[in-house]
Amino acid sequence: MTTDWYVIRPGDGRRFGPYNDAKLRQLADDGRLQPDDMVWHEGMSDWIEAVDIDGLSFELPVPPTRTTTMPPATGSARPDPVYRIAAGVCGILLGSLGIHKFIYGATTPGIIMLLVTLLTCGWGGLIMGTIGIIEGIIYLTKSDAEFEQTYMIDKKPWF
Repeated sequence: MTTDWYVIRPGDGRRFGPYNDAKLRQLADDGRLQPDDMVWHEGMSDWIEAVDIDGLSFELPVPPTRTTTMPPATGSARPDPVYRIAAGVCGILLGSLGIHKFIYGATTPGIIMLLVTLLTCGWGGLIMGTIGIIEGIIYLTKSDAEFEQTYMIDKKPWF
């Protein structure tokens, strides 16, 4: 025989249910039933927290990790090469738009390159494209650590 469970949310007092045992487990597994939600079924003397029900699992979601480009204070980790490679390739292929500048956080030079290209109806893009190609080659020939130090930490805006 299945049990008809009722649920009350502590924050707003709304009541849900009835749910059978399987549905209650599914709600807990899906994260829709919170550990501090109050649950009750006929025959119980009082409401209890859902976390106190045997057979329900409340696993906290693991937050996504984000890699950082800054090495730890010990200096033991290598910098992430993704920024250098992406900025170098974009500098060569899309240099006139300044996209390579945005990749590593140099927004002002990136906006300048983009506006020069757009506001001159593309003619300024010849110069900005040449700058982008030169910078792209420079980025790709630097080591990861040199690129990070020069452009991401010291914030060197051009070449």
